[in-house]
Amino acid sequence: MNPRLAAARALGAVLAGKASLGGSLPAQLERVEARDRGLAQELAFGAARWQPRLAALAERLLQKPFRAADKDVEALLLIGLYQLLHTRIPPHAAIGETVGCVEALKKPWAKGLLNAVLRNAQRDGAALFAELERDPVVRSAHPRWLQKALKAAWPEHWEDICAANNLHPPLILRVNRRQGDRDAYLTELRDAGIEAMPCAFSADGIRLAQAQDVKALPGFAEGRLSVQDEAAQLAAGLLELAPGQRVLDACCAPGGKTCHLLEREPALAEVVALDLEPGRLQRVRENLDRLRLNATLIAADGRDTAAWWDGRPFQRILLDAPCSATGVIRRHPDIKLTRQADDVAALAQLQGELLDALWPTLEVGGVLLYATCSVLPRENSENIAAFLARTPGARELDLATDAGLKVAHGRQLLPQPEGHDGFYYAKLIKIAAAPRG
Repeated sequence: MNPRLAAARALGAVLAGKASLGGSLPAQLERVEARDRGLAQELAFGAARWQPRLAALAERLLQKPFRAADKDVEALLLIGLYQLLHTRIPPHAAIGETVGCVEALKKPWAKGLLNAVLRNAQRDGAALFAELERDPVVRSAHPRWLQKALKAAWPEHWEDICAANNLHPPLILRVNRRQGDRDAYLTELRDAGIEAMPCAFSADGIRLAQAQDVKALPGFAEGRLSVQDEAAQLAAGLLELAPGQRVLDACCAPGGKTCHLLEREPALAEVVALDLEPGRLQRVRENLDRLRLNATLIAADGRDTAAWWDGRPFQRILLDAPCSATGVIRRHPDIKLTRQADDVAALAQLQGELLDALWPTLEVGGVLLYATCSVLPRENSENIAAFLARTPGARELDLATDAGLKVAHGRQLLPQPEGHDGFYYAKLIKIAAAPRG
């Protein structure tokens, strides 16, 4: 399959609200020759990343918008515009190859349309953008609801957040301290001709200067390292683990933090890894097996404690709550297309319900670490403020890290161009059990 067609079909499913790129792209890549899969992925991700800009340009060049039934043609146009404006692909190849994909869509009427719009974009795109960029949505390449939310929450930082979101993310590794230390692995990488540097805030983190196939890195198959962003790596240290503790990792998939907990403290009594979806727990099991680690895996809704909790309290709980993922847009640019403003309130309610349900499973004196990969206060500091207000036995603890910004409650990490993703942490201690009703 032509890589442009594969990218367009994957992106079309996202535009139609049927899938994320993570769900739609793999099946399309299987139909593309191995040498072209990287191009197909780059086109799909790139068009999603810049969609607010590309869509504004397309709207200016089109006489009328696409019908709902023609999301595949719309996606193909975005793929073509992305090639012209954001890659070094020669314009004749970008236009010719993209227009040539129309035959596979069985919509011959689209051939002349795409050809005309792409050629007009080649000729007039730069001048049109000069006009369109007066709109902050076009300038930031973020949907209006998100651009406005970021500006309201972070008036001094929102443009930097958007700029970081639009970059390719760095590849961050986590060294398995059960099998070696970071300095030794950095030396090993240098000896292999691979440029890398230690992360600023995670003692186990390494950033590669250039992304590459991690399976080809020394020791990956043997479990000596994993891929995990630096922000996510902070969780294990912030929990202050100790031998003999029973730990709950709630909403654990795909298991990166589960594994890091076990790497950091081999003498934990037990790690219970809980997730709603049984299929996602399979990924957790695969990660545990590769690293030769073990945890108790449970598929259940964290809010339904009667269905999964055995009544034995936890000394530590990590709640990596479902969220808008607005801190990891650079890794999942289709978030710009799949998330809507109404999602944030619904997610904040779910996060609050999880906090309320899990708190009784924590023993008095125990610690709960709340985490999201969101940069929106409604899901983070405001959520924690509300929980503290309705939970007399909860108190906030300081976080032992300089990463990010101290906010009203917890710390907010904003995405950094050559550093960590956007993330949020708050640390709570249980000073008393809830009074008996």
